[in-house]
Amino acid sequence: MSLEADVADLWNRYQDGLTAADATDADAKVIDEFLAALEAGEVRAAEKTGDDVTSWEANEWVKRGILLNFGLRETEAREYGGVTYYDVLPLRDTEDLGERGTRNTPDGTAIRRGAYLGSDCIMMSPSFVNMGAYVGDGTLVDSCDTVGSCAQLGENVKLGANTLIGGVLEPVEDAPVIVEDGVSLGAGCRVTSGFRVGENSIVGENTLLTPRIPVYDLVEEEVIYGHLPADRRAFTRMVESSVGDHELFEGGAYKPAVVATHVEEDTLEATQREDALRE
Repeated sequence: MSLEADVADLWNRYQDGLTAADATDADAKVIDEFLAALEAGEVRAAEKTGDDVTSWEANEWVKRGILLNFGLRETEAREYGGVTYYDVLPLRDTEDLGERGTRNTPDGTAIRRGAYLGSDCIMMSPSFVNMGAYVGDGTLVDSCDTVGSCAQLGENVKLGANTLIGGVLEPVEDAPVIVEDGVSLGAGCRVTSGFRVGENSIVGENTLLTPRIPVYDLVEEEVIYGHLPADRRAFTRMVESSVGDHELFEGGAYKPAVVATHVEEDTLEATQREDALRE
């Protein structure tokens, strides 16, 4: 059978009550092979089915395979850097990264098993990439960044320091956070709950991108939720909130929103200068 079929069969047995204590060596082999396929970039938690950023869809069988690695493994003591920690999985073997020109600095870069990092990536310490995440070629994960479970980062993405890319593991039918090729996220950004950022967009510092917050797209002159179109410059602004009519809010109340405009030439030039400094 194919890996997908093996995972589907194991998932059905797990739903019928299979536990870590009952799992056989053959079951362990399936979930080990699945982790290896994730780490090689052969399978991904989501895939793009069309041209637009909204066309990303979850690969449900892959997310089930990730859940199986939690459900069919026992928590045990593990050692890393002289520290004992407890988890169902060890940290990822990183010997293959150097062969691809990818760098992870010491004292704080943690890559969990089942994560993929492409060629010529940079992980600055401290930072964390979780299981099922995909980090494309040439992408920068800066200090104090987290790339959550199943998040999909494209090629040549730049995450500013202290940026959170949220994880979306359940429900399995929900697509994870998507950050497409060439995106730059300023320091302190938060991208959560399956939000999708279109290619070559540049997002200002401390911007929260989540489906609950509206995006005022001044290019197409529309209000959208859940995604930022390609080739946008985005930043946070405060807009009036309807709760401002309540007597508790003297002087009105405001809520955050995201404003999206064309990417300006000087913004592109500044981003390109930063690229040159990292080469």
